[in-house]
Amino acid sequence: MKPGLSLRVSQHLTLTPQLQQSIRLLQLSTLELGQEVEQMLADNPFLERNPDEAPREEFGLAHADAPTSPDEPAAEWSAPLSSASSASTTDTDTSSSESSSTETLDWEGDGSVDMAPDDSEWGGDAPASSRNGADDNEVSATDLAHGHESLAAFLHRQTLGLRLSPEDKAALYFLIESLNENGYLEDSLEALAQELAGDEHHSEMEQLLHHFTVALRLLQTLEPVGVGARDLAECLRLQLAALAAHPQPGQEPATIALALRICQQPLDGLARRDVRRLAQACAATEEQTRTAMALIARLEPRPGRPFVSVERNAIIPDVLVRRIGHGQAGHQFSVQLNPEVMPRLRIHDIYAGALRGRRQEEGHQALQQRLQEARWFIKNIQQRFDTILRVSQAIVERQKNFFVHGELAMRPLVLRDIADALGLHESTISRVTTAKYMATPQGTYELKYFFGSGLGTDSGGNASSTAVRALIKQFIAAESPAKPLSDSQLAEMLKEQGIECARRTVAKYREGLKIPTATLRKTL
Repeated sequence: MKPGLSLRVSQHLTLTPQLQQSIRLLQLSTLELGQEVEQMLADNPFLERNPDEAPREEFGLAHADAPTSPDEPAAEWSAPLSSASSASTTDTDTSSSESSSTETLDWEGDGSVDMAPDDSEWGGDAPASSRNGADDNEVSATDLAHGHESLAAFLHRQTLGLRLSPEDKAALYFLIESLNENGYLEDSLEALAQELAGDEHHSEMEQLLHHFTVALRLLQTLEPVGVGARDLAECLRLQLAALAAHPQPGQEPATIALALRICQQPLDGLARRDVRRLAQACAATEEQTRTAMALIARLEPRPGRPFVSVERNAIIPDVLVRRIGHGQAGHQFSVQLNPEVMPRLRIHDIYAGALRGRRQEEGHQALQQRLQEARWFIKNIQQRFDTILRVSQAIVERQKNFFVHGELAMRPLVLRDIADALGLHESTISRVTTAKYMATPQGTYELKYFFGSGLGTDSGGNASSTAVRALIKQFIAAESPAKPLSDSQLAEMLKEQGIECARRTVAKYREGLKIPTATLRKTL
């Protein structure tokens, strides 16, 4: 083929590094953003954290950004961009245009090293993240989690008073460390012995198996009762055996013995609450079987539950919603960013001032680029919080009935509705609502919680799927324990309320709420 030259015109989209950083910061959670800020502070010398002893309200921008030398003229500084943390009042008369009237920022940058009007500290209204000056009596959830004793530590502390041989002590220590968070020993003793001894050392494996057997008996005598069980049936039997040895007032030995026989049967019958079959298998009356099953229901299926760390359940909201008034004008809510999650950053004025007079010198291009990166980082963080606040305002405006009346008043809402109202893309709304939380008078929820599809009603309108779930939960909470409602009955009750919902949809919503079937909800 003969080579030749040709001219072709095409279009393609190129994301600048600044835009890429803005998109990446937008989808980060609060914890990930804190890690990103710490990394940037360590890498970029022109970026610094605003010191606690020099807040903006006390000294002002003129003092914080004074010239670095008497010979150098002072740079003109305008007021910083409006803080994204300022409170915003949302009521029924507020239009969507007001929530999107925030100042448009220039995110491109011209590569200059002049001190920009918004190079001052950002997030200065946020209190310091350090709690050194806080009241000593105040303890956060994280502090409680760090001070929480683990199950392994609790068991090791009980073994200090046992007189054991070094081999049995080591075997008991190994079994304690092999427990899962629920207190169960998932691996068999043979598998543990084979893991330590290997396939070729049969005599050593037999010795290890003997020590593990002795250690398991000791482990199952420790608190909490039921720890060290291999399965649920053994866990229940251990607790019932402890009750038989030390019965509590009102507990009949015959009932405990019957409960032990029930736990020796396949647990499928107990899960289905098949009283008749269990009564026949255990040679007891149905009334006695119900009493024994009620005793089993009061046992702890997961002995290690009280020792599970609670740190992962601590959520710091990104947005705070407070009710500020109600009456003839309707309910009003204040929407603002949580100041505790907003980093306090600014450009290092000394380093930037030293570089300002040497912008044309060779060898300073790299430093000039780092200064511009620091400015972009501050602007992108502010843009992130501005976008979160705008989306939160729009959500509160459209879901105001939820904040007043609860889940049953939730309206259908999809990402496109918020995107069209704010002039943003759906992917941007998706990034904003992921791993971002809002503290409301009804509780703390992820922003995605306020979005839900709609179900048709007899009146021609739509009902939110979240409201339908809340209605199903309400129906089940009011049902008769002896005759729980089936999915078909729940669908008929929703139809009576004017909501068209199929039985399969009801089953899907019920499973999403982690509510068991009618058979498992039936009480004795």
